[in-house]
Amino acid sequence: MTTPFTNPITEDDIANYLANTPDFFERHAELLATVQLNSPHSNRAVSLQERQAQMLREKIKMLEHRLMDMMRNGHDNLLLTDKLLQWARSLFMATDPLALPGEMAAEIQDQFAVPQVGIKVWDVAPQFAQADFAQGVSDDAKLFASSLSEPFCGVNTGFEVVNWLADPQAAASLAILPLRSGPLGSTAPAFGLLVLASPDAQRFNSTMGTDLLARIAELASAALSKLR
Repeated sequence: MTTPFTNPITEDDIANYLANTPDFFERHAELLATVQLNSPHSNRAVSLQERQAQMLREKIKMLEHRLMDMMRNGHDNLLLTDKLLQWARSLFMATDPLALPGEMAAEIQDQFAVPQVGIKVWDVAPQFAQADFAQGVSDDAKLFASSLSEPFCGVNTGFEVVNWLADPQAAASLAILPLRSGPLGSTAPAFGLLVLASPDAQRFNSTMGTDLLARIAELASAALSKLR
């Protein structure tokens, strides 16, 4: 009969005892070799020592994979940073404000392998008012641009801005970047939109990070401000 004074020992009691008595296996070293466990990699039984060694090898392998992923991500980030710097350099080298939007779009396509890029800028200086990049923007598009607090990424669901591209039918996914004065995070009204498009529906998706796109928008805004 079980009473409050004779409660049976549970597995948790044994586990707590072993965890709090690290010298147990030093006093009973023979148990390490005699305790048999099923191997997860075969049908044979292995000793406690061998099972522990297997667990350590699996942990080391997992850490190696994690390290490789970190190195791969670091390398990818380095490549993206280099592309961003190369693109920023091209903005500094541009000397003709009228040609700047077209050159900016071409460099984005080249540096970041984006199939299609469109740029529209409004509230420009009078000498640029008749340029293609300053034409064909509705009030709704302007309101939409100002409503974006960060780049939008997702499937093309019939956005007006798609019509700014050379081949709207080939735009399956989009990244829409608002252009506005001030540093990253500014809430000033937008004065333009930069549209990146791809025939790959997953190229620009709602789960992707937008830090790089936000930096592109910030640099593009600074460069295009000379048109205002």
